[in-house]
Amino acid sequence: MDRALYVGMSGAMQTLTAQAVNSNNLANASTTGFRAQLADAQAVAVTGPGFASRVNARVMDPGWDSSSGAIQQTGRDLDVALQPNAWLAVQAPDGSEAYTKAGDLNVNVNGQVLTAGGLAVLGDGGPLSVPPSTQISIGTDGTITVIPTGQSATGQAVVGRLKVVQAQPDQLTRGADGLFRAGQGQTLDAAPGNVLTSGALESSNVNLADTMVTMIQLARQFELQTKVMKAAEDNSTAASSLVKMG
Repeated sequence: MDRALYVGMSGAMQTLTAQAVNSNNLANASTTGFRAQLADAQAVAVTGPGFASRVNARVMDPGWDSSSGAIQQTGRDLDVALQPNAWLAVQAPDGSEAYTKAGDLNVNVNGQVLTAGGLAVLGDGGPLSVPPSTQISIGTDGTITVIPTGQSATGQAVVGRLKVVQAQPDQLTRGADGLFRAGQGQTLDAAPGNVLTSGALESSNVNLADTMVTMIQLARQFELQTKVMKAAEDNSTAASSLVKMG
């Protein structure tokens, strides 16, 4: 069978993979702190007898887009936007420590500080919790200050500090759950100084226009690859007819 069939098939499969990545980015264009996933194709030579005239395609995982999203002022006390290389520590569903840029925090009825996705936010000593209070504020260094219920404004108390680490993009790996973790052999230090802006959120770094254009390009690319497979099939059918006639 013509190797062109396998070339078209491998290309179409990898285009579908790239389209899935692109669609996921598009779906998270409004997700707070989201980092776009990248996809890249690599040509792989077809081995075997004959001339090296065919190559298959394989989508590689070059990582994720480390650029920052836009900072949007919300005025909400529990919203925080982290500095470019600062990451908020949270407890992943499997109990491990993970990192995120999603700073839209909440306090549940038990006083636990959680992300909008329901993950426990970590402090220097573990998951953070706050007592019943009438006001909660977060300082630029991550310190959480509350006015306990029944107390006046002069009764402010510091109840904890957000755990914020400093990490370069090459020190982190992205998980399938969208959370980031320290790479193998990497130790992440606490981020010093002013690590966040209170009353603001960082938006997704997905470029909507580029993502839509990429979606159209991938759709056309998939169509061309299916045409290659159809042409290979037609050629095979025509060759079989000639043999029968002979």
